Amino acid sequence: MVRNFLYISFFLLFTLTSFQQEDINKKKAELLNLKDEISKLENEINQQTKKEKESFTAVENYNKQSYLLNKLIAKLRNEEKKKQKEIAANQKNIKEIENQIELLQKNYAKYVTAVYKFGKMDELAAVFDSESFEQAALRIKYLQRFSEKRENDLRNFEKAKEELFELKQQLKKEKDEKALLAVQKEKEESGLIVKLNEKQKILKSIRNDKAELKKELNAKRKAEEQIKSLIVKLVEEAERKKEEERLASLNKQNEKVPVNRDENPISPTYDINLSTSGFETFSSLKGKLTWPVTGGKVIRKFGENRNQKLNTVTLNYGVDIKAGGDLSVKCVAGGVVSVIDYIPGYGSVIIVTHKGEYRTVYSHLSEIYVNEGDNVKAGSLLAKVGESLEGNILHFEIWNSRKNQNPEQWLARR
Repeated sequence: MVRNFLYISFFLLFTLTSFQQEDINKKKAELLNLKDEISKLENEINQQTKKEKESFTAVENYNKQSYLLNKLIAKLRNEEKKKQKEIAANQKNIKEIENQIELLQKNYAKYVTAVYKFGKMDELAAVFDSESFEQAALRIKYLQRFSEKRENDLRNFEKAKEELFELKQQLKKEKDEKALLAVQKEKEESGLIVKLNEKQKILKSIRNDKAELKKELNAKRKAEEQIKSLIVKLVEEAERKKEEERLASLNKQNEKVPVNRDENPISPTYDINLSTSGFETFSSLKGKLTWPVTGGKVIRKFGENRNQKLNTVTLNYGVDIKAGGDLSVKCVAGGVVSVIDYIPGYGSVIIVTHKGEYRTVYSHLSEIYVNEGDNVKAGSLLAKVGESLEGNILHFEIWNSRKNQNPEQWLARR
């Protein structure tokens, strides 16, 4: 049993190490690509003239950098969590090996005690000391088995010690890697704060510039269409999944294969699980939704809005909520984080899928605390409100399939 445990442990350790190295190389490449993109954007800013640096284009450059830094931080945060799980698993393995070594030591101690008390009996002594041939044969057989077991125990003891040494070395390596990840994450978080402060200075200098305000307004118009496009893609993915499940069900019926009621449903072909079956029905929350920003005030309503400064009319697919002291953005209902993306004009954007083909959109974000695929509850912290030319404003939308809703009809009255 001990031998089998050790063989299995060695095999699993070798297999996991191979997969982990491949995964580590992939993760390193992803992080390097993100850093390269950030460096390119930084170079663009550095090469701009003073006038170009104080423009809406420069603000968008910082928004893109903030999005990429959030993405980088999220990956480092995930790696840190994963490394902590690996450390916990390794500590558990070390404890099991130590228990096996303790058992082997106890067995060997019993053998040494027996030899000390009764002396070591060899096969010849067992024959001469026996009262009958049958007893002699039985004693020889027992001694042979005992000797084999003792030799196995000694071999397993040595293997266990070797594996324990390797596991402890691996644990030290994992702890060092986790510490390095923590340092990298803190460095990137500090870098994000610097970028947000630099953007804030530019915003102050161009806040009353009508030409820059117009650029922002035009970018927002395009952003609305891009958000609509993202929503349509999510709807199409959900429809495709349902159709695949329907066809699979028909195929089972045609083949007359008995359906196993305990089977899991067919898994989706896309990377993240967007199932919302475990959440509350979104449609029942109309008029009772938690506000995404505590103490926020709607400054731009759903539908057509006139910009007094520019004397223009724009179509708003959601509402714009001005944040007060608290910049925390919270999820309005339980769901799955489906999209985290960057859209010029709206900066970093999060889309959450809810039960019943409902989706909520949160735009103008600075720091982001969730990842695509995360299950979130009502009130879960998603991000912080970012700053635009008009201040700290969250753009918030609600969609039912391909149709956008008026958020003020859904949010709880206060």
